[in-house]
Amino acid sequence: MSEELKVPIMANCFAEGKQPEILFWVGSAGSFDDRAKKISRAFVKILNKANVEFAVLGTEESCTGDIAKRAGNEFLFQMQAITNIEVLNAYEVKRIVTCDPHSFNCLKNEYPELGGAYDVIHHTQFIDELISSGRLIVEGNTYKGKKITFHDPCYLGRANNEYSSPRNVLASTNATIVEMKRSKQTALCCGAGGAQMFKEPEKGTMDINVLRTEDALETKPNIIATGCPYCNTMLTDGVKFKNKEAEVSVLDIAELIANS
Repeated sequence: MSEELKVPIMANCFAEGKQPEILFWVGSAGSFDDRAKKISRAFVKILNKANVEFAVLGTEESCTGDIAKRAGNEFLFQMQAITNIEVLNAYEVKRIVTCDPHSFNCLKNEYPELGGAYDVIHHTQFIDELISSGRLIVEGNTYKGKKITFHDPCYLGRANNEYSSPRNVLASTNATIVEMKRSKQTALCCGAGGAQMFKEPEKGTMDINVLRTEDALETKPNIIATGCPYCNTMLTDGVKFKNKEAEVSVLDIAELIANS
């Protein structure tokens, strides 16, 4: 991205006596994976454009421990979580926004019992808020005439019952939104959830990400929209497997809005 992005660090804000409106929890994928970094940058571009006062923890942010928990290592999860909670509580953090539904679910639903109670929202919910309150204006022509299908991330949809925000945000682009045959409550997992991202799939007739990509391609989309860095990886791999990368792009909702 050519323009300079402003990314304040929480420690600096705290030293100046400032309490940002939100803490942007970048997450492991958004910090280290080259593709997911683009999603983080797109979201920061949106925050800058809407003049949102935010901060990131920077080097003080550690993995939420979600993956360890899903893989069955509760001890490691609690170690990670308690370390993060101490940092968050020291900064008196109230509201957290993240682009990763896995972090979102973990921070929102699993941190409170360890002493970390915050208002945690997904980036699609926050972008929806910015648009509906008039703080962010979306130019409606960038994707006009394009066909977009949205893949519901498991930890945003079924786990937290959030289906409307991503669709509200997509509607603001004036694109044609088409639903897959399996969507919302009946959406199929991309195959990355529950720490599956980091191991080879079990034997079967087809990889689950390819099956989910077939669901998406049936809608004949120009773009498959996602709201999760892991879903993005799995569906991008699926599109490549189907040799459709010339016709179909996989973009996070933050990227679609940042481009608009």
